[in-house]
Amino acid sequence: MKVGDYFVQGRRGWVRLHEKGGKEHEVPCHHKLEDLLDAYIAAAGLAGDPDQPLFQTAAGKAGVLRGKPLWQQDAYRIIQRRAAAAGIETKIGNHTFRATGITAYLKNGGSLEIAQQIANHESPRTTKLYDRRQDQISLDEVERIAI
Repeated sequence: MKVGDYFVQGRRGWVRLHEKGGKEHEVPCHHKLEDLLDAYIAAAGLAGDPDQPLFQTAAGKAGVLRGKPLWQQDAYRIIQRRAAAAGIETKIGNHTFRATGITAYLKNGGSLEIAQQIANHESPRTTKLYDRRQDQISLDEVERIAI
């Protein structure tokens, strides 16, 4: 993504997502994402150049941005380090976030059709693959099994 892929339309922030096959998909930002992106862009000094990469590599541990795009593998390693620091042992990645977002949306009363539009899926069957609401088996339920 480039800085210009986060933009204001009306009074809301939007993001332009670049997906497989060269497809682009524009969605409004959740208000928390809007706040975080505004703060990040201001702190990183990226507001003046819409063609700069939004997420950039940093020089060493100094945190100085280098103007070069962050590679997918590096983003994945950052996520793994943050997850480990938070005590999460499960390997997580972009599909984990996608499933979490779709599941949270549906748990809060959202419709499958709108979830499909947000996720930019051609088929509702694909969106259903990311719906984890049925995975909520509690330990108490499992302990009902008498052997």
